[in-house]
Formats: sequence, structure tokens, C-alpha cells
Amino acid sequence: MKKYLFITWSFALLTLQGACQSNESYKKAEAKAQSEQTPIVVPTQDGLDRAYFASGCFWCVEAVYESVKGVKESISGYSGGHTDNPTYEASNTGLTGHAEAVEIIYDASVVSFSDLVDVYFGSQNVTQVNGQGPDRGSQYRSIIFYQNDEQKKIIDEKVAEQEKIHGAGNVAAQVLPFQKFWLGEAYHQDFEKRNPNHGYIRNVSAPRLRRFQKKFPQLLKENSNH
Repeated sequence: MKKYLFITWSFALLTLQGACQSNESYKKAEAKAQSEQTPIVVPTQDGLDRAYFASGCFWCVEAVYESVKGVKESISGYSGGHTDNPTYEASNTGLTGHAEAVEIIYDASVVSFSDLVDVYFGSQNVTQVNGQGPDRGSQYRSIIFYQNDEQKKIIDEKVAEQEKIHGAGNVAAQVLPFQKFWLGEAYHQDFEKRNPNHGYIRNVSAPRLRRFQKKFPQLLKENSNH
């Protein structure tokens, strides 16, 4: 009986390992295919530009960028995947390919795209793969999206700087051509601002914001102290 159970368990383990390897291979193939796409350029509207980032929980990232001068709005949503109309529940399965992302609407005469990338790297664990802090999974992976060659060049230079600090190959962020941003559900928008006493906000999101603000006081709005 023990031998039978051992064989059954071993077979199940091998099957699971095979499925994991297959899933990992699929994710790598998908990332490669995405990297070869032509980026979509979002036109300037009313003098404001848009940039897109994924860096763990969008509640956290939204709050970080909201505190930066020149940023008019930070919006939570989904990007980087292969399905249409992703939802929070669907993205959490890890099967949509999407990551929780933010759309940053900003005044480029006040804060540059280069500054926004500095904010990105300065507000996260640069080396954590598929997550930030306690949030784990491909839906929480780090991605920087670019819309043109100039942005790609800026990102590549910033990644190279981070690799000098953390070691070559240790920067977890994917660099992908922007395709589409899917707006997140209404209850996710401004979540930290509206729910300051929420356990996750108090223990994860707010401390992450304060760490960023301490490192980049020169980039903060006057009323952004948390």
C-alpha cells in the first residue's frame, strides 16, 4: 500500500512539475511575443501625457504616483496580458497574462518620463520576481511599458543603472511595448485615499508610500505628506 501511495504521489508530483514547466515555458513565449509587438502611442490630450507601469498591488502604485508633482491622475487597471476586458477576479488567476497596472496622467513640463521611471524603481523591491512584498503571482509582476524608441532608451539606461547596483540579470521588471490599458473596477480607484484604516493599507501600502516619499522629497507635491 505504501509503495502504491509513493508511486501515486511521485506521478502526481511529476505531473505537477511538468505542468509548471509547461506554464513557465508558455509565459516566456508570451513575453517574447509581446516584446516583438509594435508599441501603441497614446496621444497627448489637453497638454497631458500618459505612462503605464506595473509594480505589485495597484493600490500601492497608484498612491505613490499620486504623490508626485506633475502627476494629475493615477488610475488602477490591468495591462500586459492577452485577454480582453480583464476583471480583478480573472487577473488573480494568473491566466489572463495581465498584471495590475496604473495609468499615469502627467504634465511633462513638470515631471519627465525619466522621472517617472525613477519613481518606479525607487518605490519597489527591484529584484523581486512576480510580486512585490506579500503580493505574489504573475498578476503582480513588474512591467515598464514604453510607447516609442525614446522611452525605450530611457528605460534601458535606467535598467542598466539598476543592474550596476543589484547585479546583471537581477532586475525583475519586464520591458514591454505598450498595447492597451484596461480600466479597473471603480472600487479600486483611490483605494488607499478612501480606505486609510484598511489593514492592507496600514500595514503594506502606506509604509511603502512613506519609504518612497522619504527617498524622493524633491519630487513630491506640497500636500503629499502621508
